[in-house]
Amino acid sequence: MISQPVRTIRCLLLLAISVAGVSACSWEQAATISDRRAEPAVVYEPRRSPASPVGQRAAAVAARQIGIPYRYGGSTPRGFDCSGLVQYAYQRAGKAMPRTTAQLWAGTYPVNRDDIQVGDLLFFRIDGKMSHVGMYLGDNRFVHAPSTGKVVSIANLSSDYYRKAFIRARRPK
Repeated sequence: MISQPVRTIRCLLLLAISVAGVSACSWEQAATISDRRAEPAVVYEPRRSPASPVGQRAAAVAARQIGIPYRYGGSTPRGFDCSGLVQYAYQRAGKAMPRTTAQLWAGTYPVNRDDIQVGDLLFFRIDGKMSHVGMYLGDNRFVHAPSTGKVVSIANLSSDYYRKAFIRARRPK
């Protein structure tokens, strides 16, 4: 049998969901379904697993490069381009990664937008083609080496520019 605090929490969650317009389930339906279960219902289950330790380390390495100038073809702290920053950060975190944006795309697997984790790669369409990559830091932020004349910096995936340019998140294999 489900305890009263769990029912109260479930009721509040269902109320929040119905107010948000996501679901129109009634409390009676949820209680009836839950009461039939042999084990207590799980009130909250995270949608995603925690970020990989390698991805977290790579993101930390990339974030430490903030302020380093963009340099086309650069993959060292003397200067980075976008894919060079990713390769450098993952190499320092203990994982070999390809060098170019296209190779990074091919060497990773797709991730749903709702499941993006720290260290995942974000690919963008710039000037009509996939040509930019950044590394996810959490809270809709990512680190990247933007373009000539700029420096490694943090940007927001929700900004108009990057939201429109965003293609897909991908995770190293």
